[in-house]
Amino acid sequence: MKPEQQALFLSVQELIENAKSSIIRNVNSTMVITYFQIGRMIVEDEQKGEAYARYGVQTIKKLSVHLTTHFGRGYSVDNLQNMRVFYLAYSKSETLSRILNKSNLNYETLSRNLPEVLRLSWSHYVSLLKIKDADERRFYELEAEKANWSLRELQRQINSSYYERLALSRDKEGMRKLAQEGQLLEQPTDILKSPVILEFLDLKEDNRYSENDLETAIINKLEHFMLELGKGFLFEGRQRRISLDGDHFWVDLSFYNRILKCFVLIDLKIGKLTHQDIGQMQMYVNYYDRKIKQADERPTIGIILCKEDNRSVVEFTLPLDNEQIFSKEYKLYLPSKEELKKQLF
Repeated sequence: MKPEQQALFLSVQELIENAKSSIIRNVNSTMVITYFQIGRMIVEDEQKGEAYARYGVQTIKKLSVHLTTHFGRGYSVDNLQNMRVFYLAYSKSETLSRILNKSNLNYETLSRNLPEVLRLSWSHYVSLLKIKDADERRFYELEAEKANWSLRELQRQINSSYYERLALSRDKEGMRKLAQEGQLLEQPTDILKSPVILEFLDLKEDNRYSENDLETAIINKLEHFMLELGKGFLFEGRQRRISLDGDHFWVDLSFYNRILKCFVLIDLKIGKLTHQDIGQMQMYVNYYDRKIKQADERPTIGIILCKEDNRSVVEFTLPLDNEQIFSKEYKLYLPSKEELKKQLF
């Protein structure tokens, strides 16, 4: 194939793929807007009629039968209930309220404006509606939009209590920002979660494994691990060698964060954290700062990922103004939200 032909073929292929993506987005957008409108109609009908407990349930059942007869699947009682809850949850937002008041509920106006607010698929919103706390739900919605999470990734992040784990590393103002703006990477502590969840490695708590086994499992599931780390991470290498006067040392995992513009070094420990572990990481960080990083890059961050943290050792080994070296526990299973919320509140 001639180069000019290949260029043509690839350009046409890209055009078609973009068109398909656009069609899918438009279909999803139209579906979400339609379901929002159906939810509104159901709520308004309830307000005109008797108390919802006596009247609304039967109305939704009859509506389900009617719509299923005419349009087939997609209009079960459960899905209609979801549409009702969807409208109640999202019509309260300030932006949506302005759109609704401006449009007088005109479908054409809504169709032009709602896609700017409701950007996810209906399946995403069904998962989000299961979250009762409005701040938590808004956080996951923002992150799913910005990171273009698939439904599966959204569900994994919810199940792994991503919101609570980020909140554990923040003060009240930081928690407020999470709900309003999602995860922002402005300083080293913004990338930290408590704990780091590695359930995707399929390593069992009660089985023996070495640090090399843990590292190999992470490399084999590197995409999952980087999603767990968060935004902006690029993999730089494993077992990066540092040579000092004939002695050799190896950094387990080296990453670069393009948002923070710094190297992030990770050392893996399958036991309890010791002051020697912190000293070793301090050496790695100093070496990268003095020998590897460029003048316009931020100081290197070191994270010791350990089975069992030791906060007292961390506190008295590192200076009070430490902003470069951190220890974080990892877990090989999904902790319950209740377990994490106990730590949070």
